Amino acid sequence: MAVVERQQWDVVVVGAGGAGLRAAIEARRAGARTAVICKSLFGKAHTVMAEGGIAASMANANEHDDWKTHFRDTMRGGKFLNQWRMAELHAQEAPDRVWELETWGALFDRTPDGRISQRNFGGHEYPRLAHVGDRTGLELIRTLQQRIVGLQQEDHRETGDHEARLKVLQEFTVTRILKGADGQVAGVFCYERESGRFLVLEAPSVVLATGGIGKSFKVTSNSWEYTGDGHALALLAGAPLVNMEFVQFHPTGMVWPPSVKGILVTESVRGDGGVLRNSEGRRFMFDYVPDVFKEKYAQTEEEGDRWYEDPDNNRRPPELLPRDEVARAINSEVKEGRGSPHGGVFLDVSTRMPAEVIRRRLPSMYHQFKELADVDITAEAMEVGPTCHYVMGGVAVDSETAATVGVPGLFAAGEVAGGMHGSNRLGGNSLSDLLVFGRRAGLYAAQYAMSGAGSTVVADDVEAAAAEALAPFGGPSGGAPENPYTLHQELQQTMNDLVGIIRREGEMAEALERIAALRERARRIAVEGHRQFNPGWHLALDLRNMLLVGECVARAALERTESRGGHTREDHPAMVREWRPVNLLCHAEGEGIGLERVRTEPIRADLLALFEQEELAKYLADAELEGELGR
Repeated sequence: MAVVERQQWDVVVVGAGGAGLRAAIEARRAGARTAVICKSLFGKAHTVMAEGGIAASMANANEHDDWKTHFRDTMRGGKFLNQWRMAELHAQEAPDRVWELETWGALFDRTPDGRISQRNFGGHEYPRLAHVGDRTGLELIRTLQQRIVGLQQEDHRETGDHEARLKVLQEFTVTRILKGADGQVAGVFCYERESGRFLVLEAPSVVLATGGIGKSFKVTSNSWEYTGDGHALALLAGAPLVNMEFVQFHPTGMVWPPSVKGILVTESVRGDGGVLRNSEGRRFMFDYVPDVFKEKYAQTEEEGDRWYEDPDNNRRPPELLPRDEVARAINSEVKEGRGSPHGGVFLDVSTRMPAEVIRRRLPSMYHQFKELADVDITAEAMEVGPTCHYVMGGVAVDSETAATVGVPGLFAAGEVAGGMHGSNRLGGNSLSDLLVFGRRAGLYAAQYAMSGAGSTVVADDVEAAAAEALAPFGGPSGGAPENPYTLHQELQQTMNDLVGIIRREGEMAEALERIAALRERARRIAVEGHRQFNPGWHLALDLRNMLLVGECVARAALERTESRGGHTREDHPAMVREWRPVNLLCHAEGEGIGLERVRTEPIRADLLALFEQEELAKYLADAELEGELGR
């Protein structure tokens, strides 16, 4: 058997982005000995790419904003499929999490009277995003990272040991959640990417905060770490994934040159006044305002532009529609031959803002296009198009505690957790989501661990995890060896072409057949060399996760015969009221994925009262809700 080192902790946090770091801070504050496992270098998490801001109803830019309006916007954006209690807690607690960041040293942009500045974003009724230029995610990670270091320094002063109660393990990858014979969490199995050494961290509580799944798609804004690790770890541990069909394609990713295709162009460009034009120079978004949004969105350019000067007029420009609506509109323009030369559309901010204001408010975008595409956004338009950006589906969790369904001791927060955003996430809600539920996951994971719960790692499971990790070095037992890079490219192309922004029954069925064939071929993956930093080996292990997640997305998307939020079926283009209360749960069944339909919990009556009855009638089909509407 391979040599496996062991450590004992109370809480292990898998992932060191915003959700993971916030969970670790809270667990440590609650008294738990906490280890953070970081797939990349500490401080390099994908959260740094969240540029526009943190959504929180602090009412700094508009005195009318409050948590109820934020809740209402979130439910509307998610087309009422959100786990409503999560959306409620998120809206209520987000302002405190932002103010908390400020007390920890976050340097937010300010209003003229010294308050935290807040900007416009799609789907939000009021300017609500607290921001640091267009580098908000970077500032969030910097602040949380410094808080982690501060807590380690406290430990050093008290015990002489920097790692007494909080430790960060950089460049480690978790391959299995370990459970005891009684089914409770007992720890994790992981390996160090540089040396290849194996490590078991024994702990009664594990928090998954691994982010998204974007590297399963060919065109994505996601960084290399986003291979669906947490989703697959939860599935293999016995926890279900909820509503994996809902994948958000951010409407504005770079489209040129090919080497940077998909890299995010922050929504704050549009929030600050940028407009979308087709090859004819026309602002086409006015043609794509859905009936349900007609009351809130401008019908003419003059009306839309007036909103930036007077947000109280309540008629926002259509460039600030929810992301799913904008992405579909861009896709339609390109499909109908009105796209830009490289297959996107034009995002114009140069005619809307002075050059010095662009450089001050959008410094990252200015440098990104100047350095990578030789485009000066202060003088010319950007070419943008939809890119796989975020998955609304994820591990099914309890709204209050972030505990996963069915696996005692396993928690999840951030993008890896499902339910909060329904069928479509509003921009800026991701950063407040990871702060609110990162904190809750860390707190309740610590409480669970400190209660004396937990189990003992089964020795055979450790041996099996080590054998699984080493399998690619053994070569295939039969048939020709397979290259992990080839399989990854084929999976990305399959997901991009057959389970992308516009979906059809026959194509998704074909995708499932291809994924099954890829999984069979993946058994024959062979890698050369040794365990010391071996990218081919790393990808071979990541492929297991991407294939599992890819099947979940395709299978759930094939099952849901309607279009809602981030899920668009060309063969079922309408949103169907009978599907509104239906969640699709994916379970690991043998080597494949099984589906289960579960009805959502009815929304509480006082929260229903926040919406107009006519609006609710367009979405809701639950009998209990229909009864509420009739009163």
